[in-house]
Amino acid sequence: MTVLPDILFVTHRLPFPPDKGDRVRTLHLLRFLSTRARVHLASLADEPVSAEAATLLGGLCARVTAVPLGRFHWLRGLTAVPRGGTISEGVFQSKALAQVIRAWAADTRFHGAVASATSVAHYLRLPGLERTTRVVDSVDVDSQKWFDYAAMAGRPKSWVYKLEGYRLRKREQQICEWADAVTLVSDREAAMMRELTGTPNLTAVTSGVDLKYYTPAPPGPESGCLFVGALNYLPNVDGITWFARTVWPELRHHRPEAVLRVVGRKPVAAVKELATIPGIELVGPVKDVRPHLATAAVVIAPLRIARGLQNKVLEAMASGKAIVSSPAALAGFGFPDLPALSADEPRDWCEKVSFLLTNEAERRRIGLAGRIYAELHHQWSACLEPFGRILRLPDPAPRGDGS
Repeated sequence: MTVLPDILFVTHRLPFPPDKGDRVRTLHLLRFLSTRARVHLASLADEPVSAEAATLLGGLCARVTAVPLGRFHWLRGLTAVPRGGTISEGVFQSKALAQVIRAWAADTRFHGAVASATSVAHYLRLPGLERTTRVVDSVDVDSQKWFDYAAMAGRPKSWVYKLEGYRLRKREQQICEWADAVTLVSDREAAMMRELTGTPNLTAVTSGVDLKYYTPAPPGPESGCLFVGALNYLPNVDGITWFARTVWPELRHHRPEAVLRVVGRKPVAAVKELATIPGIELVGPVKDVRPHLATAAVVIAPLRIARGLQNKVLEAMASGKAIVSSPAALAGFGFPDLPALSADEPRDWCEKVSFLLTNEAERRRIGLAGRIYAELHHQWSACLEPFGRILRLPDPAPRGDGS
């Protein structure tokens, strides 16, 4: 019998439910690792752990700990700034989690250790992990995201965002120097990090999409537009409020029957206010987004701030939907003939969305091309294979359920 290696997996957020982009990637990475290793999951938790989450994660891992972030984790982030730290690391700083990892490292010889983000990379430098293969799944160049925030914000927020960007850039340099490997979600992000740090240990590991879960619905009635995303995440909030207040009134002038449904968890006040605009329906959080995808004529992704690969675009493609997106939300794919319409200026948005709303044949053509693209380029098992090579893991272990 093959003895599987032990892998420590440190995550900044419990990887279930997969209702945010980072959780989607982390959950699939956990599943990938669990077929090749004994995974020890040490996670921070920003909400109560459900029985469903405990059961699923317990079935994938040799052991699991979920340490609550606590009510004042954002305050910890802010208080880290005067001490020369970053908000990102401060938010995810936990003495309790560090204590758990030290104890595990003392009783287990880890073959490798993976951090789900740069904000928890520092846990891989705790005593007992020096001889492990340490991998940081940076995903995006996080520092650039904060510089992007600064460019969109007024003072004094722009000052805070710039400071965070400068400090994170320094952290990224340091991480690339001590980590055995740093992974990013696209060639574009890897090239940017390589240019900033000059280190060779960078690998592009793209994200996939669950092609069994997200499938084209049987032909049926379609109407209106759909936006999906976490509605307390700044790029989503900025994107949908810009579209609703700048593009939507003009589009409704030409298509008065059009409806825009906004779906996502934790809508902030700025998003809730959009429900007062004629034709906009704030759906809020849903357990299953697929029925909304099935009945939408057009999926929109009007993000003006976007890094990495947008799960909302991938999931819409896998579902066979026609997409109109900002150039920023498509840039991470790096595919010259991506089956999605790109729109930048308000007039361009109006014309392309309006065209698709009234042209079912073109919607079907784009949707089919998107599904084929997702199948060819974004199957999770193939996408995550570089982690197996980096960590020198054995081939997948046979599973009792036959999958």
